[in-house]
Amino acid sequence: MNTPKYKRIMLKLSGESLAGEQGFGIDFDTVNRISKEIKEIIDMGVEVGAVVGGGNIWRGRSSGDMDRTTADYMGMLATCINAMALQSSLEQLGVMTRVQTAIEMKEVAEPYIRRKAVRHLEKGRVVIFAAGTGNPYFSTDTAAALRAAEIEAEVILLAKKVDGVYDSDPNINSNAVKFDKLSFTEVLEKDLKVMDSTASSLCRDNNIPIIVFALDEPGNIKKVLCGENIGTTVGNF
Repeated sequence: MNTPKYKRIMLKLSGESLAGEQGFGIDFDTVNRISKEIKEIIDMGVEVGAVVGGGNIWRGRSSGDMDRTTADYMGMLATCINAMALQSSLEQLGVMTRVQTAIEMKEVAEPYIRRKAVRHLEKGRVVIFAAGTGNPYFSTDTAAALRAAEIEAEVILLAKKVDGVYDSDPNINSNAVKFDKLSFTEVLEKDLKVMDSTASSLCRDNNIPIIVFALDEPGNIKKVLCGENIGTTVGNF
C-alpha cells in the first residue's frame, strides 16, 4: 500500500532518536536516515510539520541546584540545535525546510507565525517547530500537540524507541502487554505516559489521533502514514 492516509501530519521525534546508538549528541548517520524517510513521504505529496525534543543534549535538572524555569529554557535551546541539524540534513537531500522557533532568534530561524507555517506546508516545505511552546513547564510533547492543532494536522506520528504503548515498561517486564488501540481517556486514567497529560488532553479535546511507533525500524514512517497496522493508535474511540 503506497497511498497516504493523511495529507498533513505532525511528526514528533525525541531528541534521543537523533543520538543513535551513542545515546548522546547528534549521530548524523541516524539523522540522515530519518531525513530520507521524511523525503520519501514528502515526495508522496504529504505536508510535514515536525517537533524535535532535546533530550540528547539536555535532560533538565539533575539536582536541586538549578531552578526549573532555567532548566526548561536550556532544554528549549537544545531543541533548536536539533532542529537545525535536521534542517541541514533534509536540505542536503533537496527538501525545502523552515525552522520556526517559539523563542525569537531571527539570525538562525523564523519566529513562529501560524499563517506562515501553514503557507510553507502548502508549498511542500517541511516546517520544524523548535523551542517548544516558548514557555517553561511545558514539554515538547505539548508543543507537538499545540502546533498540530494550530496547523490543523490530521494526526501526530509519535516516533519512539519502543514499538507502541505497553501496560508496563517492556525493557523491564518481559510480560508487558502491547495495546493496538487506546482511547485518550484510558491513557489519562491509566497514566500510560504516551505523552504528558497536557498533550494528551489537548489531542483529545481537538480530536487529533496519535500513532505511537518505533523509529528504529527503517520505513516505519511511510508504513504508518499509509495505514499499516503497526504501533499503537490513540484516539477518541
